[in-house]
Amino acid sequence: MDATSLRAAQAPLKEQYRSAPETARVPTSAGGDYRDQAVTATIDGYAGPIRAGLHRAAGGTGADACSADLLLEALLACAGVTLRAVATAMGVDASSARLAAEGWWDARGTLGIDREAPVGVQDIVVTISLTTDADDTALERLARATERYCVVGQTLATPPTIRVVRA
Repeated sequence: MDATSLRAAQAPLKEQYRSAPETARVPTSAGGDYRDQAVTATIDGYAGPIRAGLHRAAGGTGADACSADLLLEALLACAGVTLRAVATAMGVDASSARLAAEGWWDARGTLGIDREAPVGVQDIVVTISLTTDADDTALERLARATERYCVVGQTLATPPTIRVVRA
């Protein structure tokens, strides 16, 4: 997709959202169940079921996906797509890239050993290496726009209220 095609695809949506802002609030959802006996939850992912389980640092075997890794995968997917969309709109060739995300979590918090230890992934760094002839100014604009428009990144930066309810 080139910049012209991207703008053409987004133009009617942008006009709709300007004229009827209430239509811009888009639902998103995920579903899953306990289809296996182990301490796992199977989530119905886009490419098929993903069985999440305890990380080795929390007593797991390592045979299941770690939820923290899944979080970083979602962040990296969003940042990668966002950067590519912005690059396309700017006319920056970004057809080749290496994407990585890293973070740390403290098992003491997760296991309830130390109430002062944080629960959750901390110190997240997303690294995107492009093969491009774009100059440093354009690359800086891409990085800033990616941080600003990445839905998952902004969700982590400004956390929503999360409620666990019983159905």
